[in-house]
Amino acid sequence: MSAVFNPFEIMALPAEMAHHRHDYNQIVIGLNGRTEFDIEGNGNLVGPGQGCLVSSALNHAFGGLGSNRILVVNLAPEPDGTLPEQQQRVHELFQHPRYFQLSPQAQQLVSVLSTEMHANPDDVLLGQACANTLLCALQRHMDLPQPRPRAKRLNIEVIDAYIAQHLGRKITVAQLAGCAFLGESQFHLLFKDQTGLSPYQYVLEKRLAEARNMLISSHHSLAYIAQHCGFSSQSLFTQIFSSRFDISPARYRKSHR
Repeated sequence: MSAVFNPFEIMALPAEMAHHRHDYNQIVIGLNGRTEFDIEGNGNLVGPGQGCLVSSALNHAFGGLGSNRILVVNLAPEPDGTLPEQQQRVHELFQHPRYFQLSPQAQQLVSVLSTEMHANPDDVLLGQACANTLLCALQRHMDLPQPRPRAKRLNIEVIDAYIAQHLGRKITVAQLAGCAFLGESQFHLLFKDQTGLSPYQYVLEKRLAEARNMLISSHHSLAYIAQHCGFSSQSLFTQIFSSRFDISPARYRKSHR
């Protein structure tokens, strides 16, 4: 993180899913295209006018689906002297990670503020003012998802077979949705309802399961295992494995030999 805390960022996410956590709350709002987010196993697609709340210290993964642009509002930890009303509002908003749909009025507000911030990227005071405006407006203009009617069930065996066949490559929601002859959004919702995991989290668990098996039963290097299981690098594999199992791949292999 830079010396000056940046209250906002406007960016495009790469197709490669990234994975991290940070010690501050974050609001993410889609501006163009679509992106995929997964917050502690709670995954969803985010398009224009949609967004998610990332509470501090939560593991989350994110990646873009083609051309995309998002607005990221970073809320610094509350300094001494913060108004109690503001503290309460932030606490209530970020009590649980969630996805939301903005009302048309709120979408217009986001469009105006993001244009202003994009034109003045070095104006930290402007960015902070816009971030506070969004925070105040969000609770009143945020439509939370409603319960959905039960829909058809997916054939998980077919999806598992596709994942196993392509484990060493990047696997997208679009590719998995194609196995079920569904659109990405519909597939994402059905998959989460049926498995309890987002497609990204499900594929990640398959990659980690195969990695654990190879660590125990083979003598392949960590670099080879990372590549075989679809991780873009050994360092990313080590980071995700260690975060998931509280032990590094090398120590896991040693403890099971």
